[in-house]
Amino acid sequence: MQVLVLYNQPVLPADHGDADSEHEIVYTVEMVAGYLAEAGFDVSRLGVARDPAALLTALRRARPDVVFNLFEGLADHGGTEAHAAGLLDWLGIPYTGCPFQTLCVARDKPWTKRLLRGAGLSTADFFVVEEGPVEECPVGWPVIVKPGLQDASVGLDQNSVVTNLERLNERVAYLLETYGPPVLVEEFLRGREFNVGLIESPELRALPVSEIVFVEQEPGYWPIVTYDAKWKPGSRDYEATPAKYPAEVSLRLAQRLQALAKQAFRLLGCRDYARVDFRVRPNGKPCILEVNPNPDFSPTAGLAGGLASAGVTHAQFTVELVHAALARGEGSGNAKVLTV
Repeated sequence: MQVLVLYNQPVLPADHGDADSEHEIVYTVEMVAGYLAEAGFDVSRLGVARDPAALLTALRRARPDVVFNLFEGLADHGGTEAHAAGLLDWLGIPYTGCPFQTLCVARDKPWTKRLLRGAGLSTADFFVVEEGPVEECPVGWPVIVKPGLQDASVGLDQNSVVTNLERLNERVAYLLETYGPPVLVEEFLRGREFNVGLIESPELRALPVSEIVFVEQEPGYWPIVTYDAKWKPGSRDYEATPAKYPAEVSLRLAQRLQALAKQAFRLLGCRDYARVDFRVRPNGKPCILEVNPNPDFSPTAGLAGGLASAGVTHAQFTVELVHAALARGEGSGNAKVLTV
């Protein structure tokens, strides 16, 4: 049985500010390929950069039975994350992870927040900026300012939280110039930050709640998960945001977070696995920060931590995903398309 591990080949120079998150995928590919080879699959790897023709050519040549999809989009063209899944759908090749439509929706943070609101799921107050300057802020200070179409904390640092209109416009101008529109401006939520991993194994299952613990107490430090906190070990932000698996929370709160995470998973049409991030206000009310349909699959990342809390090994889940994708292909006849 032939498995092709598909991933985004790094395209940014090593000294680029966002290169760390992009280059991490190479390590994940090696681990996943190793797990699958040990399970008896015939494994190949395919890194795709800016030329989509390379993907089509390689798929026709390799004729895989299933694709393990680790493609996260090109660092300078994030929308390609969904494009790769769309091409696999078009070619009739079963693949792991969330489908094309879900990846399109979730990549757009403002769009996702509107869907959450429409479904009655709580999320922070927000507004969207397509071009500056901002004349007034309809959300109470402080606010957090994010690129609207990025993930992996790209564009987030300690300057992302602002407390007045002048600083807001400075940050909006920076993000518009660096990443383009839209810019998402959200109410800054104080409180504890949690995330819930979800897997279909085979029924939808919420993993134990985990927490990002903010240990830094210095004045002027904002408790947020910045780019450095995710990708730069040894930095102040990284050391100040350890993850706790599982979180120390009441059973009632854990069940509430897990139920909300399942609702968000289903709302966006997620499949196989995803992660939902929360802030819980000081009054105990949970708010959804983000729905991530393609969370970091590294064995050292949050999803793997949640799996370990549930007694599931990363290797075991990796193999289960391939079997699930193969079953989908056999059920629809898709696995036979390239053999015609």
